[in-house]
Parts: sequence; structure tokens; C-alpha cells
Amino acid sequence: MSQHRDTICVQGGWQPKKGEPRVLPIYQSTTFKYDNSEQMARLFDLEESGYFYTRLQNPTNDAVAAKIAALEGGVGAMLTSSGQAASFFAVFNICEAGDHFIASNTIYGGTYNLFGVTMKKMGIDCTFIDPEMADEDIEKLFRPNTKCVFGETISNPGCHVFDIERFARIAHAHGVPLIVDNTFATPINCRPFEWGADIVTHSTTKYMDGHAATVGGCIVDSGNFDWMAHADRFPGLCAPDESYHGLAYAKAFGKMAYITKATVQLMRDLGSIQSPQNAFLLNEGLETLHLRMAQHCRNAQRVAEYLAADERVAWVNYPGLPGDKYHALAEKYLPNGGCGVIAFGLKGTREDAIRFMDSLKFICIVTHVADARSCVLHPASHTHRQLSDEQLKEAGVSPDLIRLSVGIENVEDILADIRQALDSMA
Repeated sequence: MSQHRDTICVQGGWQPKKGEPRVLPIYQSTTFKYDNSEQMARLFDLEESGYFYTRLQNPTNDAVAAKIAALEGGVGAMLTSSGQAASFFAVFNICEAGDHFIASNTIYGGTYNLFGVTMKKMGIDCTFIDPEMADEDIEKLFRPNTKCVFGETISNPGCHVFDIERFARIAHAHGVPLIVDNTFATPINCRPFEWGADIVTHSTTKYMDGHAATVGGCIVDSGNFDWMAHADRFPGLCAPDESYHGLAYAKAFGKMAYITKATVQLMRDLGSIQSPQNAFLLNEGLETLHLRMAQHCRNAQRVAEYLAADERVAWVNYPGLPGDKYHALAEKYLPNGGCGVIAFGLKGTREDAIRFMDSLKFICIVTHVADARSCVLHPASHTHRQLSDEQLKEAGVSPDLIRLSVGIENVEDILADIRQALDSMA
């Protein structure tokens, strides 16, 4: 029976049988018992499904991954230790030394550094593009060894809306999948698979957890990309894997090939697993995701309108504003609201932005974003500090950009704190 996302948030992933706990239990165990050696051997050969070591699979983690997969409309998912690990695994699952991929230049600074610096050291080349480039200019950047395209539904911190359908069309025309980081929108406000994306990633640390209590990530597979149709381009999925006695994932697992490989090969070897305790806490957050996202969006809309009307504010980026550059795309992809994050700049200097933040009372300066509490950050000084001025410009991060993450407190209190901070600068 098909269920609404609200119901999946509360009841998805864990369906207890007679006499089992109503609430998802924490399977805080590294290992699982079997009666004989042959049973264990079949698990290691991927001839049967089951649990034998938590680095690969755990019942708590699998229940939460299944809930997120259902929310996104995917065939399977894998939890990771962080959103950064999810972004890395999502690309590395289909790229190896000598390969190339394309990414939007407006993505989160940490991901930009991962793709442009760290993965480059591994022999994987990334071309960053302005997502507003013409189709023909983007298509010129594809190479025979290009393996995927990557973007964010709503960019962090610039709040740009990614044209998912357009980039899915371009990627598929060149025989590669589109990977979309859906962290800010969450599947409550956007499901990229419905617009042609093939793989979705999340930093579950953000809205999904909602409490700023646990770091985590997730990769969701749509099951829609036909790997065998492009077998020469994706040997890691279509050619025999000698570490599993010549098994070919696309042939053996069909629509589950991508996420199975990520689990049994990458997680086996690299081990960036989410702990069962963290997965349990993540699930606690997911149960109220549909309620919290609605409140985040209501509050952020009010705050964005207030900032846009204040003469001390130079500019505001929030797709919910009718005059915003990305408003039309937001109406298409985010009709019920985007998220609680606003990017804006004050009239004045970089120091004025810092002075404004230092004057806030309960809106705290923290590295985090997208949890229940309102918080603020100056990306050029903090999260994007590792980028050069030129890279900051390419990523759409101006020196005066303030990232305000609007929480679920009473909006009048949020507005009052912003107002007094602005007034204190006079």
C-alpha cells in the first residue's frame, strides 16, 4: 500500500512483528551469530542476505536507510558516518583513478574541496561549472571518461535552486547518472528522482536529524539508471569483481546494483559506517521531519520578507521571495517551500556583517546549519575559509554573505533578535 511521506516519516522502515518492540530497537552489536560455517560463507559470497558484521549491515541502520529510501522513492539506501562520506562514496562508487566528473560550482565548500582537491589527489578530475551555463557549453565539457554530474537541490550557502530536470537530461544524453544532494530540501519538499535524478545524497546531520545531536549521511539509489546499457563506461558495476569471485553487480543485483556495490565493496573497505546509536537518534528526528520542515519554511519566509524590506540589508537570497532569481525554479521543484536557510548581505563592510552576528542574542554563531535552533554563520570566514577569493566568487559566496538558518522557534522572537542586532549597529 502506497503511503504519504508524513506516514513514512512516522512508521516507515521498521514494521514490528508479534511481540517485537513498537519502537525501533538499537542493535548495538558488532557481530551476529550463525549455526554453522556454511551459513556464514554464503553471506560472505553475497549468495544470501543477512547480518554478520555491522560495518556492512546492521538491523537498526537498515531500518532507517529503508525509511529514507521510501521517503525519496528509491529502491535502496546506505547510511554513512557523515554527509561528506556520502558525497565521497556516491561519486567514488562509479569513479576511479583516471576518471572525470562534472559538478556545480555552487555546492557546499567542504564538498567543493573534497572534489577539487582531495579526489584530484586520487586521480579523479572534477570540472566545476556555473549551473547557469548554456546547454551547449556544458556539453562541451563531457569527456569519454566522464562518469557523473553532481549538484545540490538548494545550494549551501547561496540558496541557489538546481534545475534538476535540465541536468538529468544533459547527463543522460551523455550516458551518465545525475547525483543530487538533497540535504536542504529533504524529500518532504523535493524528490529529485521524480525529476530524473538517479542518485540522491544527504547530510542527515541537518534537517533529517533536526536536533544537532548526530553526524551522519545517506546515499539513496533510484534504481533507474541502466548501468548495463553503458557497460564499457562503468566496469566497476558491470565487469566481474574479483574480490567477490567474479560477481558482476549489475547482472547479479539489477536495480539494486549501485547501492549493493557501495555497501559490500566501499563500506567493506573504507568503513565509514554510521553507528546504530546514531541511526536510532536519526530515526527519532525523521519521525517529525514533515512537521518541522513546514515550520522552518513558514518562519524563513517571514524572516526573508522582513530582511528584504529593511533598508540596512543590501540583498537577500531566498527562493520563496517572488523577486528572487530562483523563484520560478522553486515554484517548479519546491512548491511547498524549500528550507529554512537564507543568504543575505548587509550594507557596509565585511566587519559590519561580523558585528551584526556578534550582536545576536539567542541566534547563535555555530558551524552547523538546518536544525531546530536558529543559527548564523559567515561562510567566507568559517565554512568556506579554505577557498581562495576566486573560488569563493566561483561558488557564489561573496565576502558579505551571511548564512542564517531559521529554526522552529516562535518567529516573532527570531525577528526581534534580528531587529535588535541591526539596531545595535547604528
